[in-house]
Amino acid sequence: MTTRVFIDGEAGTTGLQIRARLAGRDDLELLSIDPARRKDAAERRRLLNAADIVLLCLPDAAAIEAVTLVENPATRIIDASTAHRVAEGWTYGFPELAPGHAAAVASSLRVANPGCYPTGAIALLRPLVDAGVLPRDYPVAVNAVSGYSGGGRELVESFEAGGADADTGFFLYGLNLAHKHLPEMQRFSGLYQPPLFAPSVGRFRQGMLVSVPLHTWALPGKPRTADLRALLAARYAGEEFVQVMAAEEAGNVKRLDPEALSGSNDMRLWVFGNDERGQALLVAQLDNLGKGASGAAVQCLNLMLGCAPRAGLGDRLVA
Repeated sequence: MTTRVFIDGEAGTTGLQIRARLAGRDDLELLSIDPARRKDAAERRRLLNAADIVLLCLPDAAAIEAVTLVENPATRIIDASTAHRVAEGWTYGFPELAPGHAAAVASSLRVANPGCYPTGAIALLRPLVDAGVLPRDYPVAVNAVSGYSGGGRELVESFEAGGADADTGFFLYGLNLAHKHLPEMQRFSGLYQPPLFAPSVGRFRQGMLVSVPLHTWALPGKPRTADLRALLAARYAGEEFVQVMAAEEAGNVKRLDPEALSGSNDMRLWVFGNDERGQALLVAQLDNLGKGASGAAVQCLNLMLGCAPRAGLGDRLVA
C-alpha cells in the first residue's frame, strides 16, 4: 500500500525541491491541488485530510491555518515553516539532535522542520553543551552565509531577474539582532541566552557555512582543538548525513566553499584551532535547501515511514 503525501505549497522553493525528491518513488502517491483551486479552502481541506503525511511549505500564518484544517487524526504533518519549531506538541525535526531523537521523529504526528542556520549551529553547539564543555551561559556568537535561495522566490528573483540585488555580491542582514531562527537556535542548543547571530547572503544560489568562534582559554578545562573534534566525532559516529572531518583534512583546507554540498542532504562539521592562542573555529558546511530545508524534510519523512535513510536523497539535486 502506498503512502499518500500532500505538499501544501509545492510551488515554492522548498516545495519544488521536496516534490523533485519524492517524484518517481513507487512507495508514495503524491497528491496535488489543481493550480486553479490553490486558494480554494475546501479543496485544500480535502487534500490535507486525505493524505497520510502532509508537508507544509508555507509562510508561518498559512502553515498555522493549514494545521487547523487537519481533522483526520491519522494525518501526520511535517511543517517546513518557522511556525511550530518551538511549539508544544511538535517534535523538532533534526534527527541528530541527541541520542534517541531520531526515534522521537519517527513516531511523531507533528514534526517541525529545522531552519537552515540553526541546523548548522545546533549541530556544532549541542554536543559541547551536553558534555559540559560549553557552559549554558557562555556568550556564543554564530556567523553564517547562505545562498540567496534561502530568501525564497522574492530574493531569488531579485538576484536573477534584474532586481535590486542583481549586482549585489554579499550582504549582512538581521541587523536588529532578532532573527526569527534565534528561538530554536537557543532552545535546541541548550543555551540559557540566544546567541549573537550574524547572518549574511552571498551571490550564489544555494549552499551555506555556519561558524562558531570560541575562546577555548575561557572554557572550563581549556579544551584543545583535538578534544573538540573528538567530542563531535563521538557524538555523530555512525550518522548517515553528518560527517565530522578529520584533523588531517582540516589541516589541508585553505578555504571552505559554501557550495560544496549543494544539492545534497549531507553536512560536514569542521574544527579548526590555534591551541597556542586558545582559540577554535567550528564550522558547519551544508546546503541551505538540502539538509537545511527540503532534504531534511525528506529525511524526516523517511524516518516516519520506516524507509531507507537515503530514499529520495541519494542523488544531488541542484535547481
